[in-house]
Amino acid sequence: MNRFAPALAAALLVSAPAFAAPEAFVLDPSHSQIVFSYNHLGYSTGYGMFGGIEGQIQFDAADPAASSVEVSFPVKSMLTGWQARFDHFMSPDFFDAADDEMVSFKSTGIEVTGDKTAKITGDLTLNGVTKSVVLDAVQNQYGEHPMEKKMWTGFSATTTLLRSDYGLGSFAPFVSDEVALEISVEASKVE
Repeated sequence: MNRFAPALAAALLVSAPAFAAPEAFVLDPSHSQIVFSYNHLGYSTGYGMFGGIEGQIQFDAADPAASSVEVSFPVKSMLTGWQARFDHFMSPDFFDAADDEMVSFKSTGIEVTGDKTAKITGDLTLNGVTKSVVLDAVQNQYGEHPMEKKMWTGFSATTTLLRSDYGLGSFAPFVSDEVALEISVEASKVE
């Protein structure tokens, strides 16, 4: 055995760079929402919003590609601005949603595309169907929250889904199969 091996191993351990682990951030449901829009018969654009979003971001500031995100929210957190529309969306024509039915997203990979941009690939489970989707994401802010006095981060993201991929394609193509999503979330560091 080489008598220098233990000394070399110790030197390598001391000189190896320290790698910071991703830090846990919990979503702030009061400042996290998803807005969706769709074309209605060519006459108008319909809008709605989901709230009640909960989840966690494992954020690695030194290596954003090593980050991850997992979120969920109730289907019945949907806001449409008109009770009859909400009732129709919750009917067998669309979601036929149980009170505890959830939508979830879990990232499977992150491709950093710029200083504050990335493509986040993940599994979206909606209406009992799981499909891979890609979110075009932007980190809006990262730093100490001026009122909470702890680390905070905020992200925006967009993507487009096909309703029919999730068994929600009623009335297409008159009501567009494509639904645009705009996502905005804030999250605070877990201490």
